Amino acid sequence: MPFLLLFIAIPLIEIALFIQVGSLLGLGWTLFIVVVTAVLGTSLLRRQGRGVLMQLQRSMGELNDPTEPLAHGAMIILAGALLLTPGFFTDAVGFLLMVPKVREAAFQQIRKRMVVTSSATFHSSSYNRPTGDRGSVIDGDYEEIKPEPRRTQGPSGWTRD
Repeated sequence: MPFLLLFIAIPLIEIALFIQVGSLLGLGWTLFIVVVTAVLGTSLLRRQGRGVLMQLQRSMGELNDPTEPLAHGAMIILAGALLLTPGFFTDAVGFLLMVPKVREAAFQQIRKRMVVTSSATFHSSSYNRPTGDRGSVIDGDYEEIKPEPRRTQGPSGWTRD
């Protein structure tokens, strides 16, 4: 139900803002602002996306929790989509999400409300290896699949006479 309200409210807000800004500045300036915010949003998306990608790579390399860089990356992608969407309200929200402190605050609010649970249990059985080393064994069945011979004629191996 909340998503339905968003899908109804946001376009109405955008239409009202377009009418207000258009009557104040005129059609030309209104369209110019919409195009400039889309171009500026694309530039910000690239720059901040690279920074978050580097943070994610660093956190993975150091075996740290990648949750925060992933969340920042998702928020930057959302901000980019909002900035590319024509409208003043979506641009305002998109620019807010481009601010790192705003993303951090949003991440902390989301983290407070989220509960992570794991229902998976892992069992490992061990056996004696010839070297006397004990390790994990994963039991499984397999089936060998032989590839079909390649066609020499037809769509995948078309030959023309």
